[in-house]
Amino acid sequence: MQRPLWQKHPFRLLLYLEWILLGIALLTVLSPLLHRPPPPPAEFFRAMPSPMRGVRFPFAAAMSIGVLGLMGLRLPGKSRLLQVLYTGLGFGLSWLAVLLGGRGQSVFPPLLLVVVIRACLMFPWSGRLIVAGVAQASFIAMIVMSFRDIRPLGVAVGRRFHRILRRLPPEHLQSAIANLTLNSTLLFSLILVFVLLLVSALLAEKESRKALTQANQRLRQYALLIENQATLQERNRIAREIHDSVGHSLTAQSIQLENVAMLLPQDTKQATHHLQKARKLGKEALQHVRQSVATLRKHPLQGQSLAAALAKLIEEFQHNTQIQLYPDINLASPLSSETNTALFRVVQEALTNISKHSHATQVHLSLTETSQTVTLVLEDNGSGFDPSENTTGFGLQGMRERIEALGGRLWLCSQPGRGCQIQAEIPLRIQNG
Repeated sequence: MQRPLWQKHPFRLLLYLEWILLGIALLTVLSPLLHRPPPPPAEFFRAMPSPMRGVRFPFAAAMSIGVLGLMGLRLPGKSRLLQVLYTGLGFGLSWLAVLLGGRGQSVFPPLLLVVVIRACLMFPWSGRLIVAGVAQASFIAMIVMSFRDIRPLGVAVGRRFHRILRRLPPEHLQSAIANLTLNSTLLFSLILVFVLLLVSALLAEKESRKALTQANQRLRQYALLIENQATLQERNRIAREIHDSVGHSLTAQSIQLENVAMLLPQDTKQATHHLQKARKLGKEALQHVRQSVATLRKHPLQGQSLAAALAKLIEEFQHNTQIQLYPDINLASPLSSETNTALFRVVQEALTNISKHSHATQVHLSLTETSQTVTLVLEDNGSGFDPSENTTGFGLQGMRERIEALGGRLWLCSQPGRGCQIQAEIPLRIQNG
């Protein structure tokens, strides 16, 4: 079902305000019909110098106001020419209502404000100021026509001066006209400024809300993209883990079993030796699978403190690898959950790499906290490697991303035959706000 035109207006609040202003103007124009005075004597009409003097056309003026109100249900498109013609027609209908119905001091200001409000929805600030200037000039012209009793269509545009004021000397009367014109102009100017600021504030708020909505949408898209990339990276990492560890062990096991099949009829002792190797490789493959699954835990700390989780991780590492690890953990205060998770994952990844690639016998782990940073250092006495070579298989990029996401930095120092050292620093001021 198609919505009515008034529901498609970009600012219903301003549309309702327009209706209030148009209602005020319409009631003012039609008010003489509600309390029509008794007909004057015939001598009064004979004394009038013109048959048109004092005659008004309230219904025609009301029709002009009605057309102006209907125009507000649909604003013109982005064509500047149509917008200018639309605004000019609004001014024309406002003038027509005053010239046909009179009572300009009460009818004209609401109609001019309606035109200015619509102009604010179509034009930039320069166009709004021009329309406001035209409205101000129109109001001054109406005031001057009213005070000087100028009747373009035989209708008094505004109220005439009281008979007492008309008896004033010409110089005093001119001064009174000037003062009234100035006061009326200043009052209408203040109303125009208020309307301009109000509508501009509403437009700015709408633009800000629109920009915020677009920014939120982009953030959701970025978050979804990052989540997909993180999922893909994690899948690639698991694939590398399976390929490097489980795949290697199963391949070696397959070779050993083939040797067993060949030697079993000829050399039972040698076949048994290969069979034992195959069993050992199967156990190693199972251990690698368990380690890979352990790294996928959603909550790695499981409600423990970082020191307790690291102690358990170190115990498992020494039991599974027979590599001696010397920890030195000094944390003066609890860290944020993001920092704890990042540090635990870095240590976990580093120990996994050491157990698979370093051929080390000793590892030193240091975790210290100062007033500004928390520093992690992991150093082994293994074979080392060349950092300039491709290190994606060692999870270095993942460790660096975890630390940099918290505003920290990660360094890796290694040489072939001289072990490897990983150092990470996370600023506490960022984590603590």
